[in-house]
Amino acid sequence: MDVNYNATSELSPTERVLVGLCENINEKALPKRLQRVFHNSFGRHFIRLVSSNLLEVRGMEHARAINPERGVLLCSNHRSFFDMYIVTSVLRNEALPWFRDIFFPVRSNFFYDDWRGLAVNLAISGGAMYPPIFRDRNKSGLNKVAVNRIVNLLERPGAVIGMHPEGTRGKGSNPYELLPAKPGVGQMALRSKATVLPIWVTGMRNDFAKQVASNFQTGSRKGQQVRVTFGPPVDLGNLAESDPLVREVQQQAADQIMAAIRDLGNEEQARIHGQLS
Repeated sequence: MDVNYNATSELSPTERVLVGLCENINEKALPKRLQRVFHNSFGRHFIRLVSSNLLEVRGMEHARAINPERGVLLCSNHRSFFDMYIVTSVLRNEALPWFRDIFFPVRSNFFYDDWRGLAVNLAISGGAMYPPIFRDRNKSGLNKVAVNRIVNLLERPGAVIGMHPEGTRGKGSNPYELLPAKPGVGQMALRSKATVLPIWVTGMRNDFAKQVASNFQTGSRKGQQVRVTFGPPVDLGNLAESDPLVREVQQQAADQIMAAIRDLGNEEQARIHGQLS
């Protein structure tokens, strides 16, 4: 590992404490086991409570069919703060044998430099929003730590990493227009040789209160439908044998993953158009 969080002076005192706390939660056996209990006993039920009346799931056969020897990299489009939470809730309800420990890499600002961010992390994910990704250029070297840790985690059976290849939320009016993929997800997939499962998500709101309310609307006032579609694992072909540290190779792998996600979105768009026409 090139750099260790605890061996650098680049973190502020608050960041050092929050990173160290979440590192212990996610990389030590007992806290991670307790986090799993939290997800199974509360988290998945809560997410379904606020979405089940609007939820439509397709392609689950692809998730059921995989039997990975390593971890699984979940890659989806990104329109709301809650996209990956609805995805993992759906998967946990299936009791899949390969789905055990979940990790959500997340931007460091707010979640790792503000105590309120820690409170949100603990409340909605049991601390699983880890490892942090630093957008501050002065701390960009620490992202090597994050990538290395994600790769190491994905080498373990039962580990599941939720990622958005776009790197940030798409805020345009058209949910089917995606942002370019970042090369980091390609590097993680190639280095870990994990199974990459593409997913398309639409319908989740960024306003949590409105999302909850819409789930319980009825009749003509029924809320916006939440659609989750799983695709077959992404086959990276010859790229899997290429040097994963070459940026061009990483970008090609990321683009291929994004293409699989885009295909799922196009299929959904065609299906909806066919239903309406």
